Amino acid sequence: QVQLVESGGGLVQAGGSLRLSCAASGSEFSVNTMGWYRQAPGKQRELVALFTSGGSTNYADSVKGRFTISRDNAKNTVHLQMNSLKPEDTAVYYCNAQIVVFQPWSIRGYWGQGTQVTVSS
Repeated sequence: QVQLVESGGGLVQAGGSLRLSCAASGSEFSVNTMGWYRQAPGKQRELVALFTSGGSTNYADSVKGRFTISRDNAKNTVHLQMNSLKPEDTAVYYCNAQIVVFQPWSIRGYWGQGTQVTVSS
């Protein structure tokens, strides 16, 4: 059984910074893609940033230049450094990963429980 455990988030004023972390835990697995999505009230869940299976990064246009995703492959962890936060960044942020489990073999997407980010104006 694989789990994604998130940390970070909270309340910050506009222009401030926050850092989110997500760690995948379990046994005998490999991470293909890993990153962050967010969902604001009344809106669809959207991609924020992720690492592809090839190791490249994708960012939503709305966060380019402000957010940075990084990872520690040895710890199966990704971080999202969020700078110059805006009120429109307010949302629940979800960690997502496509993971291969070896015993028994499976490949599927996993979601974290979500962490609230609130940016006040």
